[in-house]
Amino acid sequence: MRTEDRKEMLVRTVGSVFITMVGLDVCPSEIQSLPSGDLLTSYVQLAGDWNGAILLECTRRQARSFAGLILSTDSPAAVDDDVRDALGELANVIGGNMKCGMSTAAHLSMPTVRDGRADDMKWFKTKACEKFTFQCSEGHFWVTILIAG
Repeated sequence: MRTEDRKEMLVRTVGSVFITMVGLDVCPSEIQSLPSGDLLTSYVQLAGDWNGAILLECTRRQARSFAGLILSTDSPAAVDDDVRDALGELANVIGGNMKCGMSTAAHLSMPTVRDGRADDMKWFKTKACEKFTFQCSEGHFWVTILIAG
């Protein structure tokens, strides 16, 4: 799949997932740099005829806000299991939708949530890394497609 097609699919997918699950309108942004503050990264890996990962990076404040919106409660005061579960589910649904468009024979891993930036984590050897910035009323967040090489 061409980069332009992946980007178009990702923009549609992230927009749909966020409006459905979180109740937030999102749109692509030209901002490239990540904030220097504490970030959380949630991701799912795909293995099969397409190998890679889909990552979602956001600030801890955003993760708490997303969790509150998903759970229809006040935003948790700290990053707890509910916040990690909500962020993991966002990555899971985005990854699952992307998998459907990229591969019929790939398997999706369980979502994982880690403290820190994706750039600071060790990943399998990748031949491509496509990072996309999105914005919503809660600020900017990032979705990355890693393609295993």
